[in-house]
Amino acid sequence: MMIHDITKDAGRNKRRKRVGRGTGSGGKRSGRGQKGASSRSGYSAKLAFEGGQMPYFRRLRKFGFSNFNFTTRYWIVNLRAILEHPSFAKGGEVNAESLIKAGLIRDLSRDVKILGDVGEDGVKAKLTVNVSRVSDQARKLIEGAGGKVTESGTRRDKVRGVDRNSDDRKPKNLTKKLNRKSRAKKPVGGGDEEAEAPAKK
Repeated sequence: MMIHDITKDAGRNKRRKRVGRGTGSGGKRSGRGQKGASSRSGYSAKLAFEGGQMPYFRRLRKFGFSNFNFTTRYWIVNLRAILEHPSFAKGGEVNAESLIKAGLIRDLSRDVKILGDVGEDGVKAKLTVNVSRVSDQARKLIEGAGGKVTESGTRRDKVRGVDRNSDDRKPKNLTKKLNRKSRAKKPVGGGDEEAEAPAKK
């Protein structure tokens, strides 16, 4: 005969273990082990704490989204290099294709940016420039020599709604971050006094 054959309530209630009352009662350390911080009252272990060694979640490789892949990279070309090249010495069309043909940039994998380093001679040729970016100094020199500059803008410029050819180059398509920066700051003190006056009455 088994105990469960006698009654269905057999084993339902278990006698409580009286900890900290000596070895005869089932344990003199109250189930907390021998000394250390975890044996004291008020101890709480930090989640995922591994005794001071490098935690598991920090040992794992990091992956996921990163803005690094969306960094805008340019082929940088100085005006000096363009003007010294025989293809542009007397002026002409300056774009990505003509710069590749002249050997000043490698390919179309990046946007082209023209900088205004020309040296002492300045710009004497009439250039028609059509690239992604042109520095303000380069634009000033090219247009001063009777040339024309058209900036097509980068992918980021198009997403943000920036017109590189206008005087106002502020982004029109504001993202959450840009929108947050553009908000006017509330005045500190004194601004809400008029609003609070009727409430007090």
